[in-house]
Amino acid sequence: MVLNNPEQIGDDLPTRFRPDLGTVLVAGATGYIGGRLVPELIGRGYKLRVMARAESPEHAERWPDAEVVVADALDEDQVSEALEGIDTAYYLIHSMLVGPRRFEDTDTLAARNFRTAAEKRGVKRIIYLGGLGDTATTLSTHLASRSKVADEFARGRVPTTILRAAIIIGSGSASYEMINHLVRKIPLFLVPAWAKTKCQPIGLRDVLKILMGALELPETAGRTFDIGGADILTYEKMLQTHAQVLGKKRVFLPSPISNIGFYSYITSLLTPIPAAITWCLMESVTHDVICQEHDIETLIPFRRITCKEALVLALSREEQDAVSTRWSDSYPPDYELAIKLSEIEGAPTYTSSYSLVTSKSARSLFESITKIGGKEGWFHSTFLWRLRGAIDRLLRGVGTTRGRRSAKGLRVNDVVDFWRVEEVSYHRQLLLRAEMKVPGYAWLEFRVDPISGEKNRLSVNAYYKTKGLWGRTYWYIFLPFHHFIFDDLIKQIERRSGS
Repeated sequence: MVLNNPEQIGDDLPTRFRPDLGTVLVAGATGYIGGRLVPELIGRGYKLRVMARAESPEHAERWPDAEVVVADALDEDQVSEALEGIDTAYYLIHSMLVGPRRFEDTDTLAARNFRTAAEKRGVKRIIYLGGLGDTATTLSTHLASRSKVADEFARGRVPTTILRAAIIIGSGSASYEMINHLVRKIPLFLVPAWAKTKCQPIGLRDVLKILMGALELPETAGRTFDIGGADILTYEKMLQTHAQVLGKKRVFLPSPISNIGFYSYITSLLTPIPAAITWCLMESVTHDVICQEHDIETLIPFRRITCKEALVLALSREEQDAVSTRWSDSYPPDYELAIKLSEIEGAPTYTSSYSLVTSKSARSLFESITKIGGKEGWFHSTFLWRLRGAIDRLLRGVGTTRGRRSAKGLRVNDVVDFWRVEEVSYHRQLLLRAEMKVPGYAWLEFRVDPISGEKNRLSVNAYYKTKGLWGRTYWYIFLPFHHFIFDDLIKQIERRSGS
């Protein structure tokens, strides 16, 4: 039975729901594309299984109508268990985020494990979303890795639909946020020669439509398709187009500098996107990435949106605070496997706690707590938090410019500047895990505990687990700032709360 959801973007697809298909697996469901595809497939009526690397209560809350299995693509046995009883599998995993030197080998190994496991389990089809690029040229490490993954699937016995996309423009995508922040912050662009290369960006909603359409068309099995948007333009033109969307006048002049490493590093400092990602994305800009064939447009005919339309849609979703997934959902790449506070051996090496008693309600206090970070800042001493983030960014860390996915609320695995939500119990506890570069492991906990009558205790606790002299020195260097930062922070949280 197809669910009639007016927000389903696949409603205008020429393909139809296939009740004959068995369980569909989405590998990479916690990532940017997978996180958008899962609710679309559920809304279309499919029985779904999602594959994640680690258990999290957030998965069941996000996808109550889907089965969740835990498996690491680098472990063939785990993947084999996840693929048991699966009809069709989406493969939306790639390891670009580990950096340009490592992701190619990681990607190939993960794909080989998935292909082998799929063959053993009798999976009928795999659908893979890869990268677009002319294989006759010398590809960047990023595109070459995507090409090797496609080759790995193509040599297997399971028919694979390979979809090759260029830049994907959508709210929360790394490409969109790079463009958006650069255009907003830079009045004068020094344009290198490689910014004149051509690309064929595609809107996120068009990617999702094609992913669903490929599932519903058996004739796409065992074939490779280039997918792109309605127009072909240069990277410089994309920046100019977004400047028009924002109504900002920007000057573009030729640059004598063309070093991609230099530009990717500067971009990482001016945008929320860390250097590891900007390098991988910008390394690809020296190659034209346009569709070499257009068969998919005949098989799945619908109007592809333009780059300008995709930018407007992304901006609109951002302004409505309706971004459901973001590139930061998968960065750093090992965040799912990070040590949790409840998993450390023994007690934290150091703890620092501050609290106050208030008559404000738990609900109002917690609503104030969940607004910290991002554009709101940290209520007090925001400049100190951002200074620490700037130092982290210079060291190629995540920094504070990652911001937040949503200003309205938080869920497990959301990022808050250089923290990630490890636990959230609404109206009671918010536990954040540090992802900045520190010589140890750090957590920041906010709690609201009832005392008596209408009184509540609002507290903030900093936990730090470390070994060695440098880790201990680091704690004592920053200890004098704790009272100044945390004591005033909880006072501001209480002050900004309602009744």
